[in-house]
Amino acid sequence: MKTYMLMLAGLFVFLSSVAGQETDSLQANRFVMRSTLLGVGRTQIVDTYLSPVEYTGIEGRFLHERMRMTRMLGGNVSTQSLLQANLAYAENDSKTGNEFAGMVNWSYGLHYHFRINDRLRILAGGLGDLNLGFIYNTRNSNNPAQAKAYINLTASAMAIYDFRIKKQPFTVRYQVNAPFLGVMFSPEYQQSYYEIFTLGNSHGVVNFTSVHNQPSLRQLLTLDIPLRRTTFRVGYVGDFQQSKVNNIRCHTYSHVFMVGFVKNFYLIKGKDKLQAKSPF
Repeated sequence: MKTYMLMLAGLFVFLSSVAGQETDSLQANRFVMRSTLLGVGRTQIVDTYLSPVEYTGIEGRFLHERMRMTRMLGGNVSTQSLLQANLAYAENDSKTGNEFAGMVNWSYGLHYHFRINDRLRILAGGLGDLNLGFIYNTRNSNNPAQAKAYINLTASAMAIYDFRIKKQPFTVRYQVNAPFLGVMFSPEYQQSYYEIFTLGNSHGVVNFTSVHNQPSLRQLLTLDIPLRRTTFRVGYVGDFQQSKVNNIRCHTYSHVFMVGFVKNFYLIKGKDKLQAKSPF
């Protein structure tokens, strides 16, 4: 009799554990995080196709992010979609010329979650990265503008840490993305866009890139502060894009401070009955 009781107790514990794991998996796989941030900061721009001089100024940036857990690899993989758009106005040191610049960046990819403990998660993965933009120099007459277009495969890593100050919960997150292989559009030095698109002289304007000619880095640091039913987010974006292609040296260094809101939700009805901890 005792043997049967022990077997039943063991079976009950096992089934309870399985049911708990299935519930946790269901909660995680249907958990979605969305955030929208706006920010202002400082930028430094050099594009030797337009000018050998560095221009510095102010930048405004919009960032929208969506992350969701998937069922891949036991529910330990999440997707991330990150859309950024920025506009900048910059001047040279002598205040005799200025530039306008803009860029839209969209990246999408996967991260695998390593749960170190209840507070710390380490994520590692990769992203596809699309960039379209421009730089316009008001001083130039022959070649006043430069188009920006490049696609990258990007290595990505992230650390997420939950902590409390007294009874107030906080979440801090750091993410770094570095491209390692890509394709970039770039004219030759002193080659006009008239030659490329009207005369058809487009040889060499599409180039393969890697860390040797496009050593770039994007990093995002955020702090989430829950306030009643709203989560407030403050953050910093460090965007360091640089390249040397077709004898044209370019860099755009941006330091932007961001503020916005985060929304966490489930893609099912009855979500209030599920008490899952955010995986993000």
